[in-house]
Amino acid sequence: GGIGSTIAALQQAGVLAGGQARALLFRVAVHLTRRDGVLHAAELEFPAHGSMADVLSVLRHAHPVLHWVTVPEGLSSLQVADILDRAPVLSGALPTLTEGGILPQTYDYEWGTPRAALLARMRSAMNAALDTVWRDREVVAEIPDRRTLLILASMVERETAIPAERRMVARVFINRLRQGMRLQSDPTVVYGINRGAGPLGHALTRAELETPSAYNTYTLPGLPAGPICSPGLVSLQAVAHPAGGDALYFVADGNGGHIFADSLTDHNRNVAAYRAHRQGMPR
Repeated sequence: GGIGSTIAALQQAGVLAGGQARALLFRVAVHLTRRDGVLHAAELEFPAHGSMADVLSVLRHAHPVLHWVTVPEGLSSLQVADILDRAPVLSGALPTLTEGGILPQTYDYEWGTPRAALLARMRSAMNAALDTVWRDREVVAEIPDRRTLLILASMVERETAIPAERRMVARVFINRLRQGMRLQSDPTVVYGINRGAGPLGHALTRAELETPSAYNTYTLPGLPAGPICSPGLVSLQAVAHPAGGDALYFVADGNGGHIFADSLTDHNRNVAAYRAHRQGMPR
């Protein structure tokens, strides 16, 4: 630390001209202007060809350079950890993440920020979002607590990439819980197999659907053991304010969306239409 290392860094970066004479001149300038404030140790941006006065002004008064990291919605704790491990200029080890514990969004940070400190901000953001969503929710008997809301929101997040469908998916899950039906959510089965390491690389097999796990909602009544990803705000709000209706089923429509049905008869018809669509697609 100290003025010597600051001068060396400035000269190495080309902000300050090299040589001992220039270094001595800078020391004198720092001393003469000491009442203007202390020099800050941070990653700073200097104007090209700036004067010594410009350099001193930046060192004393400029805001540190900000870096940004984006955590997309629907990632598992394993995937979030990978992003934070790779994020540039963070420091220190990353504490263990809890599944569903951080709010997906873009975060800014300064050079040298500890990973633990950034993770703490992400956790605080999720807690604040959950507090707000829970306070303003539509009261539903099937969602007795914030953890249930978080688990269902994580399932909704993984079931559809279309924000406009999420309230309807939430309604299906709530209706199925109300009727004592199994949730039969494929993403929970995938999570039970690989704990959120990414796509399986193949369609779920009958054997995989029938293998019990704490997350397999085909074999398990009620909810999986915990969240399967970190859901975004839209999915949290979808569970807090689900769509109306009696839908109990949904299936892919072949165009990225889903078709919803109130009865098994209608659902089977939709499944048959989807399979016919798939068979008609070019290989």
